[in-house]
Amino acid sequence: MTWHVAEDDVRAYARGELAPPMLWSADTHIARCAECRALLATVTDPVALDAGWERLDAELDAPKRGLLESLLVRIGVADHTARLLAATPVLRRSWIGAVVALLVMTVLVTNSLKHSASPSLFVGLAPLLPLAGVALSYGPRFDPTYEMAVVAPLHGFRLLMIRTVAVLVAVLGLNGLASLALPEYGLAALGWLLPALALTTTGLALTPRLGPVLAPSLVGGGWVVFLLVANQIDGGTLAPFTPAGQGVAAAVAALAAGLLYVLRDRFDTRPTTFGDFA
Repeated sequence: MTWHVAEDDVRAYARGELAPPMLWSADTHIARCAECRALLATVTDPVALDAGWERLDAELDAPKRGLLESLLVRIGVADHTARLLAATPVLRRSWIGAVVALLVMTVLVTNSLKHSASPSLFVGLAPLLPLAGVALSYGPRFDPTYEMAVVAPLHGFRLLMIRTVAVLVAVLGLNGLASLALPEYGLAALGWLLPALALTTTGLALTPRLGPVLAPSLVGGGWVVFLLVANQIDGGTLAPFTPAGQGVAAAVAALAAGLLYVLRDRFDTRPTTFGDFA
């Protein structure tokens, strides 16, 4: 090999100032020429070289963004918030797919039962989905990133709210699309919305006392029992989906939201082995 990169060009290459096409020639030549690599080593700042390797290692070790995380960052969500949302268990395809399948089956059954004045099966089931979704997005039993969240410099209540909003947007959006598949019921097909907010906020408000598993389980079970009793008393439009029932649901949601705010600091404590918050 008779040609070598000039020393001035090697220095410019080391500083990152060498422009194409000479940059391309020097890059190819230095990779094959030991003499030019030795010259490059003598003109390269060791501190800058070490810093460059550290940046390269950090870039290689950084976890790759998934589709959901990349989409969130693209629409303006902060990197750390997008990472927390992407790690939310119920925002994965398996959970979303299960919710979609359940809603589709419920809509099909509801459409096949034309004798009812209101879509009782659909509006009775729909409020349970956001309650379950929020319950599965927080706590040591279901959240694979829970241990990291506990030691992270992040308010536990803020983490809970970030994931709750994400779950509600996803599940309530799917519920809304399913409601459009019941056009013959009109606004009655949206009767699930206020009960859904009431159940979710009540489950969250009871979590500091009962734990992230027992609280939503009791709230969901109480809702099912209430619907069964209401159906036995009145076979028409169930009480929760009447104007008065909707008003009660809105009031319960507001009261539970207030209680949740008062108890917000309780979410910074670690649950005991029984799932209760200390």
